[in-house]
Amino acid sequence: MDLSIEQVRTLYTAADSVHDFDHILRVLNLAERIALAEQADVAIVRTAALLHDWGRAEAEAERRDHAAVAAERARAFLQGAADPAWVEAVVHAIAAHRFRNLPDPQTLEAQVLFDADKLDAIGAIGVARAYAYGGAHQQRLWAPVEAVDVARWQAEGDDPDQHTPVHEFLVKLSRLKERLYTRTGKAIAEERHAYMAEFFHRLDAEVRGEA
Repeated sequence: MDLSIEQVRTLYTAADSVHDFDHILRVLNLAERIALAEQADVAIVRTAALLHDWGRAEAEAERRDHAAVAAERARAFLQGAADPAWVEAVVHAIAAHRFRNLPDPQTLEAQVLFDADKLDAIGAIGVARAYAYGGAHQQRLWAPVEAVDVARWQAEGDDPDQHTPVHEFLVKLSRLKERLYTRTGKAIAEERHAYMAEFFHRLDAEVRGEA
């Protein structure tokens, strides 16, 4: 099934700036690049990328797993329009794209989407998204690196009152490159991670008046 960009754009009108249709298009571009390099099924990857965050805003308002919600919507939308096994391949890729939740991506196509989605959270765009989210939630711009107890935050989860983009980098974003699956995704992640790490190092130096 070949979905058009304009057809899918209408599904994301309620999304925030971090997970809006621009995010979908960035993930789509990365996913197609990785799929071609890894010889994955591009049609499955493309469809899953376009639908992977469908209903995210509603899911979060209801405290539901947004990946599961998007997978349910995709299955209902695609049912009867393509081979059932193909539809389930798309559904699995969508259901398995989250960083924190099961299921793990079991197929190459699911791994491609997982990698593309995570790559959009690091590098220059990752920094921009962290600050877009932080601004929308009245977060401080900075916190001293030495004051962030990474192990505690990983064990206990986020404290919304204390969270900053620096916390987001140290607790989550800095770990993403180690979680990727594909050779192509890992190669892209190395450069993006280095850029992002340098940004937060420079930010810390500037805040302290050292740069």
